[in-house]
Order: sequence, then structure tokens, then C-alpha cells
Amino acid sequence: MRDFALEVHFSRWEFNARHHMTASDMESMTLGELTQMAGPSARENLDALWLGYTETWGAPDLREAIAATYDGLSARDILCFAGAEEGIYAAMRVMLSPGDHAIVSVPNYQAAETVPLGLCAVTGVPLLENDNWRLDLDAVRAAIRPNTKLISVNLPNNPTGALMPQEDFAALVALCREHDLYLFSDEVYRLLERDEAGRLPQAAEAYEKGVSLNVMSKAYGLPGLRIGWIASRDSALLQKLERYKHYLSICNSAPSERLAVMALSVSDRILARNRALIAENLEKMDTFFAEYPDLFDWRHPDGGCVAYPRYNGRDGVERFCHDLVEQAGVLLLPASVYRSELMETPAGRFRVGFGRRGIEAGLAAMKDFIARRHNDIAPA
Repeated sequence: MRDFALEVHFSRWEFNARHHMTASDMESMTLGELTQMAGPSARENLDALWLGYTETWGAPDLREAIAATYDGLSARDILCFAGAEEGIYAAMRVMLSPGDHAIVSVPNYQAAETVPLGLCAVTGVPLLENDNWRLDLDAVRAAIRPNTKLISVNLPNNPTGALMPQEDFAALVALCREHDLYLFSDEVYRLLERDEAGRLPQAAEAYEKGVSLNVMSKAYGLPGLRIGWIASRDSALLQKLERYKHYLSICNSAPSERLAVMALSVSDRILARNRALIAENLEKMDTFFAEYPDLFDWRHPDGGCVAYPRYNGRDGVERFCHDLVEQAGVLLLPASVYRSELMETPAGRFRVGFGRRGIEAGLAAMKDFIARRHNDIAPA
């Protein structure tokens, strides 16, 4: 597998740049803040925790709490992982063999295509840049082969923040059912939609071969817990995944499981806080981009806490992002990080995040940089 471009970029800059303006997670909290929110007994329960191995499937009460976030699922339909990345890796390794074929939406989180590419034939289908990043269902339909095993999507999408219209999602499920395909759905930004009316069903709810991936990292803002999961009504698939996890993390961290249970018990409060922060930060983003209508093409994403604007400066987005972090300490992710091996991807774009507090300092640094470099970067 080729290097994970996003993580390589982050390994250089994530903890060195002064202004992390491309974070993909929501504002986190301290251990004390979480235990206080969870109630008087939360810290006592944590202090009394036995630090031994936990169940490979995940603690029973954690799986019950996760299952409660789905309609019609129970704890037996949940398998926990050490973050979402382990879930992606295990699922692709278990579900795909050399003679299979997979279909992946593009642009995407790199692991969604890189891991399958190491296993079998893969076809990329585009999110249509000029149609609000709508998945090209005609291209999906045309890509299906006799040996196609699964279709992989990410909703809301990273990096674009795009959702599918409800009717498109229903059509995608029907297509998978018609051809007996798995639908692997990365749903880590679910619950952060701008409009709740656009919130999609989870794949594991909507389809008997739906496989839903989620994690405590993004919408809940708790990436340090490293707790993710896969939900599916396919018990045989979950059993195979559990056996594969024996070769990976084996089990999750016991303190992390306790903290995840606490967080899910107060999820309404956490999500309300996070949605309010997104709304506040989007107003700041709107104000910033409105000052540079020729330099940037900006629109609100449908969901999540990242967006994918276009940069129109004459220096190009790669040079802009490079100089911005080197000279002004502002970290963005340029389009090259989202390069696909499957098909040509939109150029000129960059990922910006707006899920954390304090983004006004990063926006101010960007304004100062643009003012200093105006003659060099202004569109022709």
C-alpha cells in the first residue's frame, strides 16, 4: 500500500503548526469535564475499574449503548474496534479476496480505496463536483461487475461534507439488494448535519447487508478514546471480523470503554454543544470567505465539520497551502492529499475544518498572509 498521504502530512505539521485549520474532529474535552457531565458516580466507577483485558467484541454495556443509536439493532449487531481505521482495515481484509471487485466513491478518506486496492480490483465512482458532490449513481450502476462484492461510501463525506439526497440513498440500497452487494458506509460524521431533515438512515438499519462504521472521534469529539465500531445485521460477517480482530488490537482499552459509555449516556448534551459550535464557526467562515469572493469558492457542506473550498489564486493550491503553513503557521490540506489512484480528482481544492474552538486566530493569520502576498496570489 502507498503511504497514507494525509497522515504523512499530519505527522509533519499536526502538532507543530500554530493554527490547525483542517482538523477533522469536533472540539474535545478533558477527562474531568466528561466525568462531571456524566454524573457523580462516573469518576468513582472509573477509579474502581479493573485494568485487565476486555472482551474482543467490546464491553456488553458499551455495545448496548452503541446499539441504542440504531433503529432495530441490538448489542449482538455491534463489534467494537480501536478507532475507525482498524474497522476499515479489518472489514476490507475480511470482505474482499483477490478475485473480487469493489466500488468506492471518490474523493474519499484514503483508506477506503488504498486497503481494497491491495486486495482486489477496485473502481472509483465520482462525487460530482458541479452537482453539490452528488454521487454519480449512473456510474455506480455501470461499474458493477459479476464479481463485484461491495460498494463503499462515506456519508457525510470527508473531505467535501456532502450527503446524498434521501431518494439517492434509497436507490443505492435497492441497487445493492438487486445485485446482492454489501454496502459499506462510513458514517463517522453522522449527527452533524446542517439540516436534520437530510439525515440519512444508517446502512445497517436500512439494508440486511449494510455495514455501518462509526467512532467516538468525530461527531462526539473524543478521538483520544480510540473507540470505533461496525454495526451489521450479518452475524456471520461480524463473527469473521471478530476473529480477524484477534490479529490486530485483540480488545479495546478498558478505561476507554468506560469513558465511551459515559459519553454515550450524555450524547445529547455533547452533540448539542458540538452543533452549536459548528453554527458559530460557520458564521466566522462565511465572514472570512466573503472578503475574498474571487480568491475562494466557498459553500456550506451538508454535514460534518470539514469542507472542501476551491482556491483560485494564481500560485495554485499546493503552493498556497505550503507557504501558508511554512510562513504563517496555518495548516490546511491541499488537493494532493486526496489524490486517488482510481480516477482524476478535482484540483484546486483544500480541506478546512471548523469543529474546534479558536478558529478566529487561524482566520486572522490567513488574512495577514493573504494581505502580504496579495500581488503574488491574486487571481489573474
